[in-house]
Amino acid sequence: MTTPGSPPASSSSARRCHNAALGVSRQHLSRLVAQAGDQVLRIGKARATRYARTRSVEGLGRTLPVFRVCESGDVVPDGRLHLLWGRQTYWDRGGTGDLFEGLPPVLVDMAPQGYLGHGFAARFPELGLPPRLGDWTDDHRLLALARRGEDCVGDLIIGDESFARYLATPTVSVEPTAYPDLARQSSTIPAGSSVGGERPKFGAFSRGRQVLVKFAPAADTATASRWRDLLWCEWKALQTIAAAGIPAAAASCRDVGGWRFLEVDRFDRAGERGRRAVVSLFALNNEYVGGSNSWTAAVPALQKAPFSLADPDAARIRWLDVFGQLIANTDRHLGNMTFFLEAGNRIRLAPAYDFLPMFLAPTAEVVVRRDPQPAPPSSSTLEVWSDAAQWALRYWSELRSNPDLDEGVRTFAEESMTAIDALASRVAPTKVAAPLWRSGSSDIVAKKDGPVAASS
Repeated sequence: MTTPGSPPASSSSARRCHNAALGVSRQHLSRLVAQAGDQVLRIGKARATRYARTRSVEGLGRTLPVFRVCESGDVVPDGRLHLLWGRQTYWDRGGTGDLFEGLPPVLVDMAPQGYLGHGFAARFPELGLPPRLGDWTDDHRLLALARRGEDCVGDLIIGDESFARYLATPTVSVEPTAYPDLARQSSTIPAGSSVGGERPKFGAFSRGRQVLVKFAPAADTATASRWRDLLWCEWKALQTIAAAGIPAAAASCRDVGGWRFLEVDRFDRAGERGRRAVVSLFALNNEYVGGSNSWTAAVPALQKAPFSLADPDAARIRWLDVFGQLIANTDRHLGNMTFFLEAGNRIRLAPAYDFLPMFLAPTAEVVVRRDPQPAPPSSSTLEVWSDAAQWALRYWSELRSNPDLDEGVRTFAEESMTAIDALASRVAPTKVAAPLWRSGSSDIVAKKDGPVAASS
């Protein structure tokens, strides 16, 4: 019996060798497999057949149904997830299937994380999950997804129990006037249970849109004031990115009862009940790439097998990395870059999100004075650096001229403009070339030998 991930026997001689190694005939092997029942999973057909030993997770069993919520809101079956020894999983999608080391990438993104994930175990004590997310294994994540995973990132629902909860949960529309109460309750109400990010937030359906709402309290302290300023700065950054011709998440910034709220449209949602398939660069890097520690560093790997990243999207990613660095966004981790999953294993860059000068965030509840640190281009970012620098200057100019922002933020904006100007005078060409995306395609196509388990 071969193990998952082993090369399939591709000839009669190879099969004879395997049978001889097991000390049984081919017919005897078939009888043993049949007797094993659901403890053995057959993968592939004919000469490509492999067999894998399944395992059972307490409370879940050996296999879980997978459901997909379409953009229309309709729900369709999307195969079954089989749990295998060696912590592998096999996603059988009816005639085709994919073998993964650990969880499929899309399930990694779905698992509870960030601010909304930290209280997950406390909200659902009946699941018996470890209090700290850092102590969770893939089995814990599967348990959370299969039993309380009705509202996760992307378009999938895992397990019959989570599916039943999804069907039983109505969509309730709220007005922004209710946001202060929702903010106070956000640590205990399981809304948007797997959306990442460490800053306080909650999910809501408001005025016909599924939104993620970040917030800063009305407290009269320097730290609260700084967080309110940073929410406005994030809104302005998304506006600036969109103006530069790169898709950015639609957002609005509003004050209610002294609180400040940043509404960000969820691009993995469509209307009241529809959903879209997405996967983060973090999940792709873990399963397929490995070793990348920045957005720009990941681009070359995505342009090789098993992917074929289009040049315009490669340029967009590099531009966003440069622009983020120049506006002091120190939170450019791989989880903050996402792709849409489409039919035929096609993926394309999703709108930008979580862009703000996190360098100005309070440290240990103290607002610290900092100096700008714009970085020069590298060989990988030289082509996009000048254009990104121009938009960064425009961004800082908007912040500098906003009298509602704290003086420390406006001073930092002024100093950033000076520093970027000085750097640009040394490295920027006299003529800035038009970015590739203003006339190019944004598709990334996964080749046949590297499935991403996209929705079909």
